[in-house]
Amino acid sequence: MPRQRWDIFCTVIDNFGDIGVTWRLARQLAAEHALDITLWVDDLASFARIAPALDSTSPDQRLGDIRVRHWGKPFCSDFESADVVIEAFACELPASYQQAMATRTHKPVWLNLEYLSAEDWVAGCHGMASPHPRLPLTKYFFFPGFDEHSGGLLCEAGLLAARDSWQADRTAQDAYWLARGIPPCPAGGLRISLFAYDTAAAAQWSATLAAGTQAVQLLVPQGRVLPDVLAGIGITQPAQPGDSFRHGALEVCVLPMTDQDGYDRLLWSCDLNIVRGEDSFVRAQWAGRPFVWHIYRQEQDAHLEKLDAFLQRYLAAMPDIAANLIRDFHHGWNRDQLPAAAWPSLLATLPLWQTHASRWPQQQLAHGDLATNLVQFTKKQLQ
Repeated sequence: MPRQRWDIFCTVIDNFGDIGVTWRLARQLAAEHALDITLWVDDLASFARIAPALDSTSPDQRLGDIRVRHWGKPFCSDFESADVVIEAFACELPASYQQAMATRTHKPVWLNLEYLSAEDWVAGCHGMASPHPRLPLTKYFFFPGFDEHSGGLLCEAGLLAARDSWQADRTAQDAYWLARGIPPCPAGGLRISLFAYDTAAAAQWSATLAAGTQAVQLLVPQGRVLPDVLAGIGITQPAQPGDSFRHGALEVCVLPMTDQDGYDRLLWSCDLNIVRGEDSFVRAQWAGRPFVWHIYRQEQDAHLEKLDAFLQRYLAAMPDIAANLIRDFHHGWNRDQLPAAAWPSLLATLPLWQTHASRWPQQQLAHGDLATNLVQFTKKQLQ
């Protein structure tokens, strides 16, 4: 019996966030649900930075179990619409593809996979049907989220077990750091990963870290926030992967971009992770470690409402004092204004925060994972 065919369409807006989510989803659907997946991507060069085996010049190739096709303009003519079609993050399907869907005897399940949000309105919109204004097609809105009224979060089977095994294996972690040229962390020091958007808060924070008494090894992949981090300690020269800079109590180590599995191991290996966007945000939660979310900025500060909706859920079980300190640090980071006093206050919460962070993943998986929930939803529509 032929495998069910799914087409996933992705436009790369923020370099790694959108393609990061869709690539993880494609891999999980193929590996765990035996589906025939084609991933259509408009920017293969950005995709290749998190999937090094990808040939960014090839318009049609296989990457593991996934067929990857370039979504060019004009759209190619050699395609057959799939049984299930996903628009990732409201990207608009080519008109010719929509026409091909409409001509099928058995219409495909058409899904708009939305951005992740913890806001209350998600419950009323998840699974909502939207008939096409002209064609005999219906699109369904599918929202990732944090409770049973949403589609859940992306999490592969066995991920948390792999994380636990890694975090218990000191030899593997030492080899991991050695392979990347990262020196041992000072006794009693903290390892912190930083993958964020450019922000003045990063310069303010690195200056605070350097002036403090707590030894910190800050691991920064080459990217948008790195110049801000270095500016905070008076360094204006360009930095390359493998470079390191020591200033006071702070050591900044510049990392190369890595594939997704490598990034997971980085998150698992640090005491605190500062992450951005959506994909890294979810992976930081599965790491079971304290994290700070640098959310994608939106007009009229709409992103801050989204941030507060998540923090209200995430911090609900924590004592008010600790919850307020964590919330204040998030706001300082996301408002580009991080007072020096915010860091020592946050440090004091780390032991309690670590306990909370280790419990959070299992709470979220009680509602099922996103890929499985997607498959179950499509089965109902195809019946």
